[in-house]
Amino acid sequence: MIVGDLKPLQEIVAAIKDYKQVLVLGCGSCVTVCLSGGEKEAEQLSRELSQMRHYHGLPPQFEVGSIIRQCEKDLVLENQKIPSGIDAILSLACGAGVQTLADAFEPLPVIPALNTTFLGASDNPGIWTEKCKGCGECILIHTGGICPIARCAKSLFNGPCGGSKGGYCEVGQGIPCAWTQIVARLKKMDKLHCYEEINASKNWKPGGAAGLRRRVRTGLGDGSNTNHTKNS
Repeated sequence: MIVGDLKPLQEIVAAIKDYKQVLVLGCGSCVTVCLSGGEKEAEQLSRELSQMRHYHGLPPQFEVGSIIRQCEKDLVLENQKIPSGIDAILSLACGAGVQTLADAFEPLPVIPALNTTFLGASDNPGIWTEKCKGCGECILIHTGGICPIARCAKSLFNGPCGGSKGGYCEVGQGIPCAWTQIVARLKKMDKLHCYEEINASKNWKPGGAAGLRRRVRTGLGDGSNTNHTKNS
């Protein structure tokens, strides 16, 4: 899932202070799960932004809404109506959602309230950890289900570097060495031979190195059962 963090309050205030009526719009998907951008968070942010102490003059007037996903343009256009008088949207979605709203409601300004941080998973309640970089060519079959691109500070492919010590990374205290974890996992799986195999150089083009990525779904009535992501 996509993880996002609320921007500093003063940064948000600076971005909205010149508008008169702002729609604070939550997103009901990833950022709701990580408790940073759902309807509840939109209401809380609206109440805080309404406080006079944040402004030299009068604060904007706020309306609050939420949509299940801000990143689907057809869903947005069908289900999200802009109340009369709104002159800006403050979006609590990831960067994809913000851009989708901006395309859907152009030229209405859409202001991000979150910083999109990483693709992660919840290992423990209330804690999300980066797991994936969306590189476009998954290699987890070779690494015991642990991604060295996302979880190694140097995104190394060939094993731990010289800075790995005692199972931890040299970058910071307490950061596990991803390759130590990979080797340990492969041993448990009785697949340590995967570590010793020589693989072809990774193709970075599907990961965005060849430009903007676009996924086109096929297989609807054409006898095909494949999906294609390509650069455009």
